Amino acid sequence: MKILLYKEDYELVKDSGVGKAIVHQERALQAAGVHYTTDVHDTFDLVHINTVLPKTKAFVRRIKSQVPVVIHAHSTMEDFKDSFMFSNQVAPLFKHWLIHHYNQADRLITPTNYAKSILESYKLRPKITVVSNGIDLNFWKTQEGDREKFDAIYHTAGKKVVISVGLYIKRKGILDFVNMAKAFPDVEFIWFGYTNPNLLPPDIKQAVQTQLANLQFPGYVSSEDLRLAYSSCDLYVFPTYEETEGIVLLEALATDARVLLRDIPIYRELQDGVHVYKAKDAQAFHDKLAAFLAGKLPPTEYAGHELVADKSIEAVGAQLKTIYQEVLDDWH
Repeated sequence: MKILLYKEDYELVKDSGVGKAIVHQERALQAAGVHYTTDVHDTFDLVHINTVLPKTKAFVRRIKSQVPVVIHAHSTMEDFKDSFMFSNQVAPLFKHWLIHHYNQADRLITPTNYAKSILESYKLRPKITVVSNGIDLNFWKTQEGDREKFDAIYHTAGKKVVISVGLYIKRKGILDFVNMAKAFPDVEFIWFGYTNPNLLPPDIKQAVQTQLANLQFPGYVSSEDLRLAYSSCDLYVFPTYEETEGIVLLEALATDARVLLRDIPIYRELQDGVHVYKAKDAQAFHDKLAAFLAGKLPPTEYAGHELVADKSIEAVGAQLKTIYQEVLDDWH
């Protein structure tokens, strides 16, 4: 069994969650001893697709009569909304694009039961299997001296630090994050991530250009710098409005960060005050942060870490290997 892990569009998605998922899959296949290639001109028995771009779709249409195709369904119409300029207007067309693309698969993989329920509402033909995007538990962990290094880089010594990670898009809750920074001037707020300003609607562009003494936008940083941030922050805020999993949340929990996230359906199984802290709207985020800063909220990092304990790269690799074999058996 030899797998083509399709990466022809990787450069366009490398800074996104899909890009991280592809990197995780490479490590997972290595851990599981699955022979794979990323060269479309190589020989292979099965194709694993992650992207939904035109080049990818054309490749799938061309190859699917020769070998079975597994498509990782990271994208939905629901999480496409409130992303880039005109995304809401074209969202219905994007849904039709996804349906056609996903229906070319011999098997669909999606990271959560929540995402699976959305895809099932699309009435897709292929079987859908849930496999987490996974987390490298050996990498995402706190190390001695992290906070001192972080303080030296971001000039946060003696301050409470609240961070978030994501693209500069409305769906990720960046407007809410900036408003929190305005409301808590004594707390340092740092948003890690980047999106080309030419793709941003005016309100998001204005938010990113906000000049506050306690607000930083370092842009895209390395995985090691992100690990340092998760490890060193007092609170990780994840005000996202929609996700199919949220790899950054897995990273934060694995690194023992305390997390305040939006109370949305995908995270219904996470208990408020046990695994994470939850807030439904802007006022609730304000109140929860105030309570956290006042020391009135219970610790959550231990229970939160347990949530990701079974999502290791090794576990993902074993699941993918099983799925590939099932698909190959059905194909022959």
